[in-house]
Amino acid sequence: MILGTIHPMPLQDNLPPLSSQFVAHFGEMGSKWGINRTVGQIYALIFISPRALNADEIAEALEFSRSNVSMGLKELQAWRLVKLRHQSGDRREYFEAPGDVWEIFRVLAEERRRREIEPTLSMLRMALLETPVNDAERHAQERMRQMHELIDRLMTWFDDVQKLAPETAMQLMGMGATVTKVLEFKDRMTGRSSRTGKEN
Repeated sequence: MILGTIHPMPLQDNLPPLSSQFVAHFGEMGSKWGINRTVGQIYALIFISPRALNADEIAEALEFSRSNVSMGLKELQAWRLVKLRHQSGDRREYFEAPGDVWEIFRVLAEERRRREIEPTLSMLRMALLETPVNDAERHAQERMRQMHELIDRLMTWFDDVQKLAPETAMQLMGMGATVTKVLEFKDRMTGRSSRTGKEN
C-alpha cells in the first residue's frame, strides 16, 4: 500500500518515561510468552507510535543494531502482527501495528493456536487411537481424553467468538459475571452443586 507524502514527526532521541516503561515491560513479558525480548520491544514501540516507522528509526530509538531490527521485523511479519507500508518518494519500508486492538489479540491467538495448540491436539488424537495394554495406560489415555475434550471445546468457543464483531466480542467478555451467576443458578436448580459437594 502506498501512502501519500508524509512529513514524519521525529522520534525523540530518548523515549519518554511512559513509553520507555511500556517498551521495557513488553520486552520482559514477550520473553515469557515465547517471543524474543528484542522482538517484544520492537513491537511495543511500533504499537504506541502515532505513525509508521522504518527500521532505521526503530534501531535508533531502541539503540538496537540494524540487523537485529531487521530480524525482529521479519518475525513480527511472520506472526502477522505488523503491516508493511510504503511512502511516496521513499524506498524504505515502514511498519505499523493494526489499529484495532481486538484484531491484534485475534491474530496473536490464532498464531499461538497454530504453533502450539494444534500440535498438542494432533498428538492427543494419535494417542487416543492407540490401544492401551494395561490399567496404567488406560488411566493415562482417559486423562488425555479429558484434556483433548477441554481444549477442543475451548477452540470451538474461540472460533465462534472470532466470528463476532469486535464490539459484540467485548460485550460478551463483559458478561462474564452474569454468565457465571446464570450457570450457578442452573446448577442449584438441577442439584448439581449439592452432588458435587457430596463427592468432595
